[in-house]
Amino acid sequence: MPFNRPTLSELRQRNLSYIQSELKTGGNLLRFSNVGVISDADAGMAHLHYGYLDYIAQQATPYNATDEYLAAWAALKDVFRKPANPATCPTVEFTGTTGRIIAASSLLNRADGYQYRLDHEVTLGAGGIATGSITAVLPSVLDDTSGGGVAGNADAGTSLTLDVAIDGVQSVATALAKISGGADIESEDAFRSRMLLAYQNTPQGGNDTDYRGWALSVPGVTRCWVKRRLQGVGTVGIYIMCDGNNSGGFPVGTDGISQFEEWGAVKATGDQARVADFVYPLQPIIAIIYVCAPVAAPVNFVISGISTANSETTTAINAAIDEVFFTEGEPGGKILLSSLLLAIGDVANTSGFILTSPTTNIQLETGKLPIRGSVTYL
Repeated sequence: MPFNRPTLSELRQRNLSYIQSELKTGGNLLRFSNVGVISDADAGMAHLHYGYLDYIAQQATPYNATDEYLAAWAALKDVFRKPANPATCPTVEFTGTTGRIIAASSLLNRADGYQYRLDHEVTLGAGGIATGSITAVLPSVLDDTSGGGVAGNADAGTSLTLDVAIDGVQSVATALAKISGGADIESEDAFRSRMLLAYQNTPQGGNDTDYRGWALSVPGVTRCWVKRRLQGVGTVGIYIMCDGNNSGGFPVGTDGISQFEEWGAVKATGDQARVADFVYPLQPIIAIIYVCAPVAAPVNFVISGISTANSETTTAINAAIDEVFFTEGEPGGKILLSSLLLAIGDVANTSGFILTSPTTNIQLETGKLPIRGSVTYL
């Protein structure tokens, strides 16, 4: 039977009843009697002790553990919480006088104060133009408990200002490509899920679950799928997603193998490279690992019967469709029509709706991942 923890009121009443039963003279205790005060104080201490024991019991199993106890349980399986990952941009354009130098590690500021650091020294060439790469400067966790990784992502065309002016160099630089790859500190729920996956699956030296666990250990990677022989015999494909970035969750980079792999010429870049390089020293020696981004496959919907649905209802329908695609979608997989019907039917004020399109299960081509396209109401 589960233990029924007494409430503070119950503990106070127990103490009061016991004291009254032990006194030689009967009657109720006075409101401000010394014995009554001691009784309530004792009940409060007992309540604190019960609370601490409850906390200890919560930390006694990996499933319920929190904070440093969760980290300790996970460490037993070599699973560690993913730190924040700084955003990067490979191409930032500087202008000014030919020959001027911008030193490595120079700081650049975004309009909102977020900072980036220049990776390498840049010398302005002919025409007074040159490009360099930057990496976000992660804020202290005392200032941003999330780690501040996602906040560093920004669109192409973002203006950045040199923190310290340099003679002969325009103070404003421009990011010619997306500033991407930034990820926050892993949430406790996601961390627990990876830990439980490790406890539930004994390492096999390179089965599907091993590859999945390795890929999910990389900061920013939230979903992945393992495909055997994706590029032929001896190859393993890993499709990854980085939900929460500024590219719709799709990784930013190019598909390929690790830079440490001696065989093959197609090296991965960006998010794919981070995963490929992390997995390389862990994988079986004979495997060739390709890390790939799924290709977005928009699915358009036509819904009749609820043409008067308000914006709140249509927003909820969009969210329901997205949830089905998120939980059931995988590259080259299948989305069941029944799952979509159930999800939309659970939304309030959709009684009588008819899903006119699609009308069958959605079979995806190799490497394609479903995303919601247009939703038309008739």
